[in-house]
Amino acid sequence: MRHSLRLQEQAGKAVPAGRLLVLRPALLPRAGWPSLRQPPTTFITARSYHSSIPCLKSKGKSKAPAAAPVEWETLIGLEIHAQLKSSVKLFSSTRTAKDAPPNTAVSAFDASFPGTLPALSKEPLALAVRLATALECDVQTRSSFDRKHYFYRDLPAGYQITQQYAPLAKSGRIRLSPLDEGVEREVDVGIQRVQLEQDTGKSYPQPSSETLVDLNRAGTALVEIVSDPDMRTPLEAVAFVKKLRSVLRKVDAGDGNMEEGSLRCDVNVNVRSLLDSSVRSSRVEVKNLNSLKSMSGAIAFEAARHVELLKRGETVEQETRGYEPPAGRGSGSTYRLRSKEDAPDYRFMPDPNLRPLILHPDDIAAIRASLPELPDVTRARLIEQYGLSKRDANVLLGVGEDEPAGQWTPAVEYFERVAAGRNPKTAINWILHELLGQLASREIPWSQNPVTAERLGEFLDVVDAGEVIGASAKTLLTHLITSPTTPIPSVLDAHDLRPLPSSALEPLCAQALEALPEEAEKARSGHPKVLQRIIGEVMKRAGGRADGKTIGLVLRKMLGLGDEGKMA
Repeated sequence: MRHSLRLQEQAGKAVPAGRLLVLRPALLPRAGWPSLRQPPTTFITARSYHSSIPCLKSKGKSKAPAAAPVEWETLIGLEIHAQLKSSVKLFSSTRTAKDAPPNTAVSAFDASFPGTLPALSKEPLALAVRLATALECDVQTRSSFDRKHYFYRDLPAGYQITQQYAPLAKSGRIRLSPLDEGVEREVDVGIQRVQLEQDTGKSYPQPSSETLVDLNRAGTALVEIVSDPDMRTPLEAVAFVKKLRSVLRKVDAGDGNMEEGSLRCDVNVNVRSLLDSSVRSSRVEVKNLNSLKSMSGAIAFEAARHVELLKRGETVEQETRGYEPPAGRGSGSTYRLRSKEDAPDYRFMPDPNLRPLILHPDDIAAIRASLPELPDVTRARLIEQYGLSKRDANVLLGVGEDEPAGQWTPAVEYFERVAAGRNPKTAINWILHELLGQLASREIPWSQNPVTAERLGEFLDVVDAGEVIGASAKTLLTHLITSPTTPIPSVLDAHDLRPLPSSALEPLCAQALEALPEEAEKARSGHPKVLQRIIGEVMKRAGGRADGKTIGLVLRKMLGLGDEGKMA
């Protein structure tokens, strides 16, 4: 009997709810499997691209290690663990529950009770295939599961079920280009493999030297995405993760929240000389980076550290390191965790309890056909269909990308609903430059935007009809944010935002001419720039309730210039 997309789940018995499990260090060996041999000298190889190691800046407050000169090239690869948005765990029918009390979402299999067996769940498998196809991977019709042995407190079985030898998918890519923020070249970053594996539980070290363990997360479905070392700068790595996260969310395979731990990054860094191909450093892995800023800082620091060691004629040890973010105005730095483990250290072996996973090509094709429009295609369409600039399209795609996934309208969908039947450039300007600015000033995230697309469309119609102008229009938008259900006509009347009629402008124009006699005389002589100065004064007195064109007509009449006058 073989696994396929058509699977039946096996229910596991739940572990009784209770307190966090307490593990005492006297009963446990040290965390981390000891290295069985000295790490070999191996190097990352990849296509050569000229680029320097940029200095990471933080708005002028702190500086990263000195950037490597152009004779050095950085090779960057990523290993990304993304939690799948599955309602059940990977090898048991236990429901996933992020906010459940400790150890209340645990089956006997999740807790590694003797005699329990894994049963692959259909839902996370389908999500993993969906993501792999979106990343242009070659989904394998035959894959298998292996055991990766290592000790840690929150891994009760002493091994993790993964796909070391025959992964679910191979040979994908994510394309980076100057359309992506911080990217200066076009490059296809290869994806070596996408594999299914179990997540671990969570450990909570205590001041009493005890460790509390919560197994609710144990057995949750993950995909590990391993890239080729095709990136050359921290900004390219950041762009890669952002694009991967946007694809993950677009296909609804996961939420990609780094802050919550559902997307975790490890980076592999080494450098090589562009002047002498024999001079290069060993690969170093920096683990458990939980933000894009930390990832960028870790890459910059490691690259500079490698260059300094090689310049002194020293060897860069192949090892695993952690990253300490900057404190205050200081710079972040990495620190040694352990020597780098290789495959023999983990004692990989085929899992004897899981047969090969066989997928039918028709199932894979059906999942591929169901994919939505992906971000790169959306960007190109926004530029082509709506005439948006590259910058505006990128900003629109990036709105809300760092916010938790939920029941809120994505910015692209919001824009297209607003722009339907209206000028798209007017719509994008009000969304990006006014609405987003006002939301940011009130610290309102996009996911909590109180102005619906339909209401903003009605607002644009009012502005286009001339029922509100200038600064009054921005004031009206403010009231739409603070009073999202009040009808727009009522807001206009309640706050006296409608434009002033010409009859009301004449006294204001007279006041401005009286206050600026020299400018008035020059305007009569035909100086258009001076007339603009008077128009500005009237607009100030009108409190944003009059437009320059109407004021200009009134002033020309009062100055005896006619509709066009000597200004034509």
